Amino acid sequence: MTEQQLYPWPDASYTGVGSWPGEDPDEAVRTIIGELPDLPHLPELPDRGVGADMIGRTAGLLVDFPVEVQPSAWRVADTPGRDIGRATSLMSYDLDALTEHAHTYTGTLKIQVAGPWTLAASIELRNGQRLASDPGACRDLAESHREGVLAHLAEVRRRVPGARVIVQVDEPSLPAVLLGSLPTASGFGRVRAVDRVDVESALRQLFIVLEDAGAVPAVHCCATGAPIDLLRRSGARALSLNALLLTREHDEMIGTAVEAGVGLLLGVVPTTEAPPARPSAESGATTARGPQRSPKMSDAAATVDPVRELWNRLGITPDLLSRAVVTTPTCGLAGATPGYARAALDAVRDGARVLRDEPRR
Repeated sequence: MTEQQLYPWPDASYTGVGSWPGEDPDEAVRTIIGELPDLPHLPELPDRGVGADMIGRTAGLLVDFPVEVQPSAWRVADTPGRDIGRATSLMSYDLDALTEHAHTYTGTLKIQVAGPWTLAASIELRNGQRLASDPGACRDLAESHREGVLAHLAEVRRRVPGARVIVQVDEPSLPAVLLGSLPTASGFGRVRAVDRVDVESALRQLFIVLEDAGAVPAVHCCATGAPIDLLRRSGARALSLNALLLTREHDEMIGTAVEAGVGLLLGVVPTTEAPPARPSAESGATTARGPQRSPKMSDAAATVDPVRELWNRLGITPDLLSRAVVTTPTCGLAGATPGYARAALDAVRDGARVLRDEPRR
């Protein structure tokens, strides 16, 4: 890899992770397009309820794999019902808003889908056990998921024909799947860990078909213990991670990914008005950074200090930093107030400019 490495976004880019507060897709898309002109994303609005949540939204894309809402969770069903119909309708409204505001857009556009392992961790079999407990069901789900995501990608391209599409696969439950820490239906046991070979294989097949379709496969995991090496080996061309959770233990994995040309979307701004934290430069431990009512109140340089410290430890040329790294909130913004969400995007914009203009801390 050279300093001329091409990434699927402009220099000093910034974007959101996916979710956004509110229930109006027209207003949400208009805001995102305006606030994120170089790397917008299709906003997700889980405040709308069933079918707009992360699992239901992607469940509506599955092919020949019907599910329905039960009191405990989404569950495998015999036939598609009104829950999937609602999810499909909500997605249609989102795509209509995207068409209205972005049909002439010609840059990079990011869309998000829940990944196969997070779906397997969240959807129940008919007996109430998690789908992740059944290898055969996992294979069927992964196949249905690939087909549905490809159809969704084609529909987005039809509506925004000039866009280069990044497909972000959200896998917040992946560490729990790998560790065997998912609780069983009774709550007294744990679902057996899924073999890492099977996990990697399913993701690799998904990323291959996405690249073959001309999209850029990316993966988001904001949980502690994100399997960075596994995600890189699976073929993800960009990794979306919470920078505030990265420590020295991750340096080698991050460095290997960067050297392989994998881009990074690093979360640097908290998603709600809670005191943020960041790893200590000395010990790698998480330390408080003090109260923060709005990300706009923070010094932009301090916001991206975890990223600059990481880059300095890796020993990679500073000139590559603002090309390889996109700044983001640490996760989705659905839980924030609209004012805070906009301030968060202002903060990641300012942080991206610091990475470009002052890459050394």
